[in-house]
Amino acid sequence: MKKIIALILALTMICCLFAGCGAGETVEENTDYSSMTIEELKPLLKTLTAGKLTMVTSPDFAPYEFYALDEAGNPTLAGFDIALGQYIADYLGLELEVVPMDFDGTIAELGAGKADIGMAGYSPDPDRENAMSFSMIYYAGGQSFVCHADNAATFTALADANKAEYQIGAQIGSIQADLAKENTPDADIVELGKVTDIIAEVIGGKLDGAFIETVVAETYAKNYPELTVVLDVPYDQEGSVVGVNKNNPALLAAVNLAIQAALDDGSMSQFVADANELSTGEKYEGLLEDGEVPTEAAE
Repeated sequence: MKKIIALILALTMICCLFAGCGAGETVEENTDYSSMTIEELKPLLKTLTAGKLTMVTSPDFAPYEFYALDEAGNPTLAGFDIALGQYIADYLGLELEVVPMDFDGTIAELGAGKADIGMAGYSPDPDRENAMSFSMIYYAGGQSFVCHADNAATFTALADANKAEYQIGAQIGSIQADLAKENTPDADIVELGKVTDIIAEVIGGKLDGAFIETVVAETYAKNYPELTVVLDVPYDQEGSVVGVNKNNPALLAAVNLAIQAALDDGSMSQFVADANELSTGEKYEGLLEDGEVPTEAAE
């Protein structure tokens, strides 16, 4: 009997030793998820809520994300980021849950691990690497400087905007804010929460110019003839990526496979075309109040 008990204790100790070595963790650390197929990845996917893909976005950045309004003024979340987010969720076999918030909030939520992915026209800025992992680039955009059409002749180069008497706009926490500080450090840089507010300030003459993502700037220029895109802004990290929870390498690999599929089958091009067309119609950019467009915005 004593020999049997001793044998059991010995086996128990051996099991404990193997369990304590963190074998599961070692396998996960050394796993090359990027070489797996989507069929291999699906069983390994873990999200904040089982069966769901939680995505944060900032719906004030048409044609990336915004609210399209029907004839009755009812809002529907739209834009090519939203369409791609749905494509990714479908590709992964998950239900998409979109959580709208301010732009800087999307970065904070990802950094805190409170979202699976974020899509808000992100560029792969190295300063954001602590908050998120970057997917492959799904849309090659650019950066621009805009101003009131009446002042277009004033800005023939970015240096023309670098004057202390000028107020230059950019969105809080954005790449454009960094570009404003880099290219117009002597100007009074005004950072606002929403791109819509920046555009309104430029058109209204309260801002002398602003740094805006190119496709967004061009969309606004189509809708508002008072606005003009005057200059291209050099930027080494041009292109948009999906922000992915940093502690989820399997999800990152799966998102990249979904993006590549959307590029290969032409879906991404269609998403961009549809969003560009839709964004020239009735829309609202910003956060809803109790699911509806704020009264002051609707008037």
